[in-house]
Amino acid sequence: MEEIRINKYLSEIGFCSRRAADSLLEQGRIVVNGIVLEKGTKVTPQDVILVDGKPVKPDTEAPVYIAFNKPIGIVCTTDTKREQNNIIDYINHPRRIFPIGRLDKPSEGLILLTSDGDIVNKILRSRNNHGKEYIVRVDKPISPKFLEKMRGGVPILDTVTKKCEVEQIDTMTFRIVLTQGLNRQIRRMCEYLGYEVKKLKRVRVLNIHLDLPIGKWRDLTEQELQGLLALVDDSSKTI
Repeated sequence: MEEIRINKYLSEIGFCSRRAADSLLEQGRIVVNGIVLEKGTKVTPQDVILVDGKPVKPDTEAPVYIAFNKPIGIVCTTDTKREQNNIIDYINHPRRIFPIGRLDKPSEGLILLTSDGDIVNKILRSRNNHGKEYIVRVDKPISPKFLEKMRGGVPILDTVTKKCEVEQIDTMTFRIVLTQGLNRQIRRMCEYLGYEVKKLKRVRVLNIHLDLPIGKWRDLTEQELQGLLALVDDSSKTI
C-alpha cells in the first residue's frame, strides 16, 4: 500500500490543513502505531493514527466551503487548546473545518474555511497568484509617493513585495489587491513607508466577495464554488 507524508494524509482526509498538521508534528501531538511522529514521516491508511490521543477518522461526507466575516480579535488557528479566541470555536460549525490562509488578529473581513484539505493547499501555493482585496485606513494623509511605492514593491521580510494594484479612496484610505500572502504584509509595507494601519478589512478572496455582517458565515453558492475550483484548477495535487 502506498505511503504518503502525514501532513498530506491528514489534509486529504479532511482532518486539518497541511500547515496545521506540521504544527501538530512540531508539538509532538501526532502518534502513529504508538510512536510520536517527526516531520516528513510517511503513513498508510492502515496505520493507527492518534492526534492528542484520539483516533483520526476520514471525513467521508461531501466537503463544506464557507465564507466568514471575521471580527477583530479572532485568531485564524485550529489550535483550540492554546488560543481561546480561535476561529473554530467562534464559528462552531458542526463539521471539522479549517481556514484557508490567515487574517491577522487586529484585522477583519472575509476568510474562507473548508473541510477540503486539497483546495487549501492549492490556494496557498504562491505561484497561483490569486488576488485578495483589502480596504485599508492609515494614520495620516496618503501621498502620491506612498501609492507609487506600494504599487511598485516594498522591501520587507528579506524580499521585495510583488507589484500590486493600489487605488486611493479618500485622504487616508486606499484599496489594495495582493497576489501574495507574506506575514502581516500590508501592515509591514505601510510601516516601512512611515504609515501606521488603523483599520484593515479584507473584502474579496479570489472570486468570493464579502457580503456578510461581522461575525456571520454562510456556505458558498454553487456558482461561487465552481468559480473557485476553476481558478485553482491549474494547481495539480502535490506529493
